[in-house]
Amino acid sequence: MMKTALSIAGTDPSGGAGVQADLKAMTMNGVFAMSAITALVAQNTTGVREIVETTPSFLGAQIDAVFEDIPPDAVKIGMVASHGLIDKIAERLSFYHAKNIVVDPVMVATSGDRLISEEAVDRLKTALLPMAAVVTPNIPEAEILSGMTIRARADIEEAAARIGDTYGCAVLLKGGHNINDANDFLYDGGVGTWFYGKRIDNPNTHGTGCTLSSAIAANLAKGFDLPTSIRRSKDYLSGALGAMMDLGKGRGPMQHNFNLTGEFAKEAEHEND
Repeated sequence: MMKTALSIAGTDPSGGAGVQADLKAMTMNGVFAMSAITALVAQNTTGVREIVETTPSFLGAQIDAVFEDIPPDAVKIGMVASHGLIDKIAERLSFYHAKNIVVDPVMVATSGDRLISEEAVDRLKTALLPMAAVVTPNIPEAEILSGMTIRARADIEEAAARIGDTYGCAVLLKGGHNINDANDFLYDGGVGTWFYGKRIDNPNTHGTGCTLSSAIAANLAKGFDLPTSIRRSKDYLSGALGAMMDLGKGRGPMQHNFNLTGEFAKEAEHEND
């Protein structure tokens, strides 16, 4: 039986980030992808123009519609801009005993636009992080969650441990905002592990965080442990970035996923036999 994954996140009409990127990444990683929309976001690779949130009750209805019909084997949570939506997500996921929850604490878009209120950050910490199998902040997000400045390798390790120990979750602190590497650090239950990656000279970074977290959720849904899910997801993202597809003015790298369709579709077909 094919495994399933749910994305709870905002949209991106340009297709490079948000729910659109999540669905592509989950599909390419061999699971049946579903979504619950937290906000309609008018954005592209250059910036965010307008955000229209769904109501907590409607978001809850979407989550109910999924769990009552096709219970997901993993859940990825992306952009959630307000505390009411966060509370609703936490309440419904707790009600359904959701498993393999991946929280990508989206706070600032790649373009620099703020995507979450200060009040919502506090609710994210207390309501969602303790539910997560893994949290996947980038360096700016980890600075907010840990309350410390991150400038060096030792800072990454300390910040991940501080977040993980405070909220009782595994933390994959992504190093993609560093200049010279694409190395990520996993802190899980007191144990730290570095995942090394080659930095790819590609300016199209819009949506990379969405795709990595969604791929991790997909691999967790298929039964891989967390370290294996991370390795597989990093390989997938590196392949997408390495494809170097240029779509003109719009450069969302998640549209590169289509270059990987053959490889991942064959693997998914084999795994789902």
